Amino acid sequence: MVGMQLKDFDRYCRELLRSEEFESIDASRNGIQVERREQEIKKAVFTVDAALQSFEQAAELAADLIFVHHGIFWGRDFPLTGAQYRRVQCLLEKDIALYAAHLPLDAHPELGNNYQMAKALGLTDIEPFGWYKGKTIGFRGNLPQPEDLNRVLDLLAIPPTDCNAILPFGPSENRSVGIISGGSSRDVTQAIDADLDLYLCGEAHHSIYHLAMENGINVAAAGHYATETWGVKAMAARIAADTDIETIFVDLPSGL
Repeated sequence: MVGMQLKDFDRYCRELLRSEEFESIDASRNGIQVERREQEIKKAVFTVDAALQSFEQAAELAADLIFVHHGIFWGRDFPLTGAQYRRVQCLLEKDIALYAAHLPLDAHPELGNNYQMAKALGLTDIEPFGWYKGKTIGFRGNLPQPEDLNRVLDLLAIPPTDCNAILPFGPSENRSVGIISGGSSRDVTQAIDADLDLYLCGEAHHSIYHLAMENGINVAAAGHYATETWGVKAMAARIAADTDIETIFVDLPSGL
């Protein structure tokens, strides 16, 4: 199998995801976080979180690289001790490179978490939504026909019982939907300002309960993990289509 050099993989991902546009606002260190001795990449594992469990799975699959949404470095230096040391030790011993794409993979207008969920819902009139430090990272649009909350979640294959929280304070049937994945529940204020029926996010924060109730909006906090598998899966499929790299998605849900 003909692979791709790590530096070329980095260039490909940066250009595709427009990573440079997010450098000034993203705490994550997007790109190569841990290099490998052998530079050729033939097999890559894709998963949400950079954790020892993920790395051990990648090693069992004989992967050359692991692509994650949540990396191990976040805007400041971390001492390589304890769990952080064991993570890096595993990567170095197994010669696995670590690649991270955070906000670029939330905001991408084709492969991003938020667009992929909008696509799964069949939204029409899709447009950017959700400002974060001068950039939009989410999307909004309209359902083809009004749907209740359970049906919306069914379209995403997320059972209501798996959600962090459901706040059913809006209309019984939803037409307009705003989506920002992950820990974005406080951005419900933007959905309220846009007069949306439903705001779909990952985590639920206590402070939004009364905001949602008093403003008559539905909120589905469908899980941080569950709302951020979409972009990783899309990237795996895109890289498999564009290159000779074998890609494997590894599902390691946190339940949160």
